[in-house]
Amino acid sequence: MSKATALIALPDILVEAAVKIALEEDLGLAGDITTRATVSDCVLAKASISVREPGRIAGLQIARVAFRLLDPAVTFRTDISDGDYSKPGDTIAHLSGPAAAILTGERVALNFLSHLSGIATKTHAFVKAIEGTNAHICCTRKTTPGLRAFEKYAVRAGGGQNHRFGLYDAVLIKDNHIAAAGGVEAAVKSARAHAGHMIKIEVEVDTLEQLDELLSLPVDAVLLDNMSMAELSEAVKRIDGKIVTEASGGVSLDTVRGIAETGVDLISVGSLTHSPKALDLGLDFLS
Repeated sequence: MSKATALIALPDILVEAAVKIALEEDLGLAGDITTRATVSDCVLAKASISVREPGRIAGLQIARVAFRLLDPAVTFRTDISDGDYSKPGDTIAHLSGPAAAILTGERVALNFLSHLSGIATKTHAFVKAIEGTNAHICCTRKTTPGLRAFEKYAVRAGGGQNHRFGLYDAVLIKDNHIAAAGGVEAAVKSARAHAGHMIKIEVEVDTLEQLDELLSLPVDAVLLDNMSMAELSEAVKRIDGKIVTEASGGVSLDTVRGIAETGVDLISVGSLTHSPKALDLGLDFLS
């Protein structure tokens, strides 16, 4: 996916619930005492949100909701879409309406917009780094509590793909599951017996010997964890397209190209969501 138009918008009910929590956190019991003390309710204003460093944008819908919840009279217009590239100085949103609502909603809107745009920007850098290979970049469950759906949306805005959303939508048998279950075969057979026909099963291995044992079992994907480039290449060769291959563990922009060139299908990168740099954005009133 390279165009933001391919994105499916987040459900309004999900966005509103998260934004309400953020606004309540900021407003507390007394509301915006600074704005109430300095700005009359009848004052109207125009403002713009602009970009101060290059990056991919994500979170416009959430920013719009932040202002709408405070006052439906605030208009929020944008000429771009989530996933689009913006350069320093570009205006990504135009606002007009009651000045008080714009002032009160500014930080919540920018917090979401800057954070999610940072994720989209970082994701796109990884996607560009493996351009021309058959691999795809995907995220993990290493997300901010309460913001997973938004952060995974931002990954898609950056051109990446989503891994499972939680413990409920796919089976991923990791080393500790294997240890507790009594081995790879026992864990897989038990998982297959319990999983419905719509549930995929993936198993983590960190050695080629574990992989060989796994290949005779009914799994859909294998997570090749912290393997060297040589091991990844050999693993892909042994799998020979029979199941989906995913590489993970310490992936960086310096190593991701080499990992992709081993022939793996997916490369999961936890840092996309657990340590992105927020994109620098600003809201300014217009005279």
